[in-house]
Amino acid sequence: MLGVARDADGKAVKEAFRELALRFHPDRNKNPGAEERFKEIAEAYAVLSDPRKRAEYDSGGFAGVAGFTPEDLFGGIDFDSIFGDLGFGMGGGLFERLFRRRAGPPRGADIEIEVTVPLETIARGGEQHVRYERLDACRDCGGSGAKAGTAPRACASCNGTGEKVSTRREQGVVIRRSRTCPECRGTGRVIENPCPACGGRGTVTREESLVVTIPAGAEDDLVLRIAGKGYASTEQGGITGDLHAIVRSAPDARFQRDQADLWREERVDVTDAVLGTELRVPTLDGFVTVKVPPGTQPGAQMRLRGKGLPRYAARGRGDLYLRLAIDLPERADAEERKLWERLRALRRAR
Repeated sequence: MLGVARDADGKAVKEAFRELALRFHPDRNKNPGAEERFKEIAEAYAVLSDPRKRAEYDSGGFAGVAGFTPEDLFGGIDFDSIFGDLGFGMGGGLFERLFRRRAGPPRGADIEIEVTVPLETIARGGEQHVRYERLDACRDCGGSGAKAGTAPRACASCNGTGEKVSTRREQGVVIRRSRTCPECRGTGRVIENPCPACGGRGTVTREESLVVTIPAGAEDDLVLRIAGKGYASTEQGGITGDLHAIVRSAPDARFQRDQADLWREERVDVTDAVLGTELRVPTLDGFVTVKVPPGTQPGAQMRLRGKGLPRYAARGRGDLYLRLAIDLPERADAEERKLWERLRALRRAR
């Protein structure tokens, strides 16, 4: 599954897992099947990184580890330390969604927002302030929905289950029907004294302001997960969802981004294209001087190595490409026209 040799050591297993997980992590890869592939990779790492589980796998194959629960497999593995420097991990909602079904109150919904980041911040990494609205637990009632000093009571109609169950027998077969309790609307609770701050909902809409850490070289559409900053659960005691910040490169008048590479158009006067010249070109690290060779043609490209963005989760930097556009005079005055005519005559006389 990880593509390592049978006798690979822990370091090799970890490096193989990290490389594959970066390709298929659900916060980064939205292609169909990526989430399931990531789950398989994580399970393989959980087995191969633990000597006891690995021994059981080596002796019995998949049957040897078939009885492990998610807690057995992943207990003790600090996935966030493996991915933490990249802005995402296995904590919070991702682990719950992929590997564990929770009993009890439902988890709050996740929130997705777009974070527009200047190229300078992407080049060096840094912090980006964001503001958004989310449902949060009401502070006055602690999320119970009941007025301070009171508490919800269990619904007498459904005994706190949230369901009304009826049974009937037809031709010797018992038919059991379950429906949402109309008295408590499926919550199992009745609030007799609603909290005035939230109207008995237990949640209120708040404007959230926080700082998102942008890793150097962050790609467009990279999803950064901030645990516990999504919507509050609709029921007291439920886990709060996560915030998913989707990175977008801010438009830049100087450059166009192509992953780790940058592109820029430079306009060159026709005489400079013929005779050669020097250009003062902006980069993310300041201005540099570039020599344009004599006889440069329209559309020619020049490559400035290492003047692009850092390669995300990899070594090195991209390049800055200059696309040269030749400026031709739209109108020539009398003296210029004479020079152009003389040049034409010289070229025809060859």
